[in-house]
This record gives sequence, structure tokens and C-alpha cells, in this order.
Amino acid sequence: MAVGCAEVGGAEVNSPTRRQKNCPVDALDSNCDSSCVPVELTYPHIVKEPGKPARLEQHPRTRVAMIVKDYLWRGWSAEEIARQYPYLTLAEVHAAMTYYFDHKGEIEDELVAEYREVEEWKKTHPTPPFLLRLKEQANR
Repeated sequence: MAVGCAEVGGAEVNSPTRRQKNCPVDALDSNCDSSCVPVELTYPHIVKEPGKPARLEQHPRTRVAMIVKDYLWRGWSAEEIARQYPYLTLAEVHAAMTYYFDHKGEIEDELVAEYREVEEWKKTHPTPPFLLRLKEQANR
């Protein structure tokens, strides 16, 4: 995807020469000039610092993974997520989802690590007997 490229090899991207070749900007073959490649892709509303999880710019305690979790595990749409968290704008939710789809491995690794951490915590902190009795009574 050539984002923000105005020229390719000194010729305009939509020049007649490029159209005559019938060559899309992002094609990678010997007939196309692929010298115009985006150097950096930015995501509005998202901040990603090295070694830290991606977060929302206006809500630094809200990680992209938290929004993605609701999408994946609860099946919520972007609109539903924005409805459930009134402090989020629909644009912020869409930006988080865009970041996720472009960085699936990173976000899914974060979610798996978080899940494992919770499971490990549960092993070292068993449910108190009182709560077990309450759950048992509720299931009757």
C-alpha cells in the first residue's frame, strides 16, 4: 500500500505512462516502479511507545487490546463498544481496530500473555470456600 506517495521515479502516480502500463501503485512486478514505499504509517488516536502496549492517545489507561478483547470475546461491534464506553468516540474505537488488524500478532500475543497471567493468579489465589458455597446455592 503506497500511502502518501505523490511521485514514483519522478513521474506522477496517476500519469498517462503509469495508466498505459496498466500497473497499480502497489503491484510488485518487473514492469512497475516500486520505489515509492511508505516509510511510516501513523494511526490517529493511537500511541505506541517502544516496549509498551499500544494505547489511546486521549485515554492513556485504555489499551488497544482492551478494545479488541470486547470485539473478539464479546462479539461487540465498534458501535457497541463506543456505546458501552461513553468516554470513547467511534473514531477512537475504529482506530484501535485498525491498529489491531495491522498488528494482529502483537495484540494477540498481548491478550494471550494477559490471559496466562490471570490463570496463574487464579492458581495462587483459590476461590474462598464462602464464595464456592454461594455459587453452589445460586446453581440450585
